[in-house]
Order: sequence, then structure tokens, then C-alpha cells
Amino acid sequence: MEHADVLILGGGLVGSSLGVALDAHGLSSVIIDIADRETILAAEFDGRASAIASAPHRMLQAIGVWPRLAGVTCPIEGIRVSDGLKPGALDFEPGEDGDPLGHMVENRHLRRALIEAADAAPLVDLRMNTRALSVDRGAGGVVAMLSDGTTVRAPLLIAAEGRNSPTREAAGLAVARWTYEHAAMVSTFHHEHSHENVAYEIFYPTGPFALLPLVDDADGHRSAIVWSVPAAQAAGLMKLSDRGWLHEAEVRMGGFLGRLSGLTRRSSYPIGFHHAATITAERLALVGDAAHGIHPIAGQGVNVGFRDVATLVEVLVEGKRTGLDLGDAQLLARYERWRSLDTFMVAVATDGLTRLFGVPGRTANAVRRFGLSAVQRLPALKDRFMAEARGESGQVPRLLSGLRV
Repeated sequence: MEHADVLILGGGLVGSSLGVALDAHGLSSVIIDIADRETILAAEFDGRASAIASAPHRMLQAIGVWPRLAGVTCPIEGIRVSDGLKPGALDFEPGEDGDPLGHMVENRHLRRALIEAADAAPLVDLRMNTRALSVDRGAGGVVAMLSDGTTVRAPLLIAAEGRNSPTREAAGLAVARWTYEHAAMVSTFHHEHSHENVAYEIFYPTGPFALLPLVDDADGHRSAIVWSVPAAQAAGLMKLSDRGWLHEAEVRMGGFLGRLSGLTRRSSYPIGFHHAATITAERLALVGDAAHGIHPIAGQGVNVGFRDVATLVEVLVEGKRTGLDLGDAQLLARYERWRSLDTFMVAVATDGLTRLFGVPGRTANAVRRFGLSAVQRLPALKDRFMAEARGESGQVPRLLSGLRV
């Protein structure tokens, strides 16, 4: 029987980063994932890109992942929020320290960097094409029988399997969930004019339309797009030719990036919300989408997961130093308390924004533009919004400040 400090089910962005972060602090993990390594590292597997906020960026630097992304990230030097293309936009810019508001990176590059970091970490045992045939959690620990014929024992089980986590369901943890009856279409493309490292969030009654700056390549300027539309419209738009789809996108952009070209493979996925009422059980903790899934309106999904990672690592490392069992109920209760308010507030904020900007009519438009203009004129309020977006509000785990625990 093999032993580890932690058994992690799910080796995606959050699960793999957790293993690497634990390794940086001397804790071992076995990470189990059913996916095929070559399949998930293929360029066409995931066309999405992530906006890595300032605090998670510091964590990835602290655990040695960020240097593996050299040359493929784009700093976000500004964020422009508008209600359609009308006047009254809200602009966010770097503070006096000059640090970018975040960094854009395509998921394919981030996934490869994390898997390579996990492979290089001596205390991480990453097993792809593997599943847990059975997992027993009890007073004495966690025992898992794996499809590779081995049995692993650990004091703590981490579920990082995503929004449809079977471990969460098997544990009977209640989840609040609903659908927005919208779909997000994602892709990347080239454009004539430089994005100047600015991200755009354009709100339409049919759904938010986000343009996210990517690093230029040999063919010119590039951006990622997250285009939310009613689910009934998504199928028709996805059937358009690349030229037709880009034309529809350009209309919604008002042409400010010039001629569009070079559309990569498009994908579409339903948008929903879910939030686990509790994120711990006996010798079990949930992280990432297994614990919470929010609207992509503010690009906070993976950042919230990275905040889970930083918090859980701090709780476990301090528990280990004081001699506690890593599955001790006191440690899990601390993780639960630390993360519950933050994840709830992010969920409420993103859901509220989605519903606010989805209200049609001239009066609603006028109210939204007034609100954006008011925030634009109030530096203190803008700073509060940015602190939330950067992941720097509340009690910040040490890793999110770029410090080891």
C-alpha cells in the first residue's frame, strides 16, 4: 500500500496547482486524473484563455510555475467596462505601483506549465489515464483502490474534479445550482489594430461580450473572445462560417480593433451557477469548480479556485507543523470558514451583475450608464472593486502575497 499526505482526485488547473504548491512546502500528494495526457495537451483541446489576477499570479510565481509561461502571457494594462457601445464606460488602470491588473494566458499553455511543474516536483505523483475504483473515508484515514492496480492511503482526500464532481455527490454535500439559459462561445482571433493590453467587457441585454488581450504572434495582434448569448441563439451562431461569425463579432465591437481574421476553433458551453453549501466533510475538502462555479462575466472562475489552493495549503502546512492529522476536523473547519465568505461574495456579485446588465430597455440602460459613471468618479470605490478582482481583499493567504507559508 502506498502512502501520501494528500490524495487529489482531478488533475486540472486547480488540482495540479494544489499538488505543486504542497510540494513546495514539503507535503506529498498523489493526483489521479482520468484524462489522457496527450489529449488534454493538444492545442485544439481547450480554446479558452484565463485572466490570472494579481494575487494568484504571485502564488504561481512563488511555487515556480510562472517562469514556465515565459513568452506566452499578456499583461492586462487596463480594463474597460461599458453598457453596449454607448458613452459612460468604466475604466480600470494599474495603480501607483505600476503592476498589471492581471495576465492573460491561454489555458493550453497554463495546463502544460502546471503538468510540467507537477512532473518535476519530487513529492507529486501525477497519474493520468487513472481512476479511483473505490474510495473509503473513515476515522483512520482515506483508502483508495486505483485502476492501475495500486492502493493509496492518505489522511485527506481533495476533490478537484470540476463542476460535476462525483466525490462531492457521493459525500451528499448539498449544492445550490441554476442555469442562466445562456451559452458562452469562446475562441481566439487576429485583429488589425493593437489591443494595447486592454481587456474589454461590453454588456448587451443578450449577454456579456468580453475581449481579452493575448500575446501577439508571428501573424499579428491577437485576442480571446468570450461571447455570451441566449442558448437558443448559440446553435445558429455556431453554424455560421468563420467569416460570418467574425462579422457578427465585429458588429458588436463597433470595429474598434479593425479587420478581424484568423479565427481558431470555436467552442460553446452552457453557463450555469453552482455553490456547495459546505465544502468539507469527514477527511474531505472541495476545491475549484467542485466547490463553486460562477458566471464567466468577471473572469474569476479559475482565480477563485487558486484562492482555494492558497488557503488550503496554508491550513494544511500550519496543521502539519503543529502535529495535527491533515484530515483533522479542526483544520477542515478552518478551511471552510476562511473560504465560505469569499466564495459566497464572489458568487453573489457575479450573479448580480449578470442579472443587472441583462435587463432590457432604455431606463435600465440609463441607470447602468449612470452607475458606471458614478464609480468612475469615485476612486475609493474603484479601488475596492479592483482589490476584489485582484484577490487582495479580506484575509489573504500568504501564497497570494507571493510568500511561502
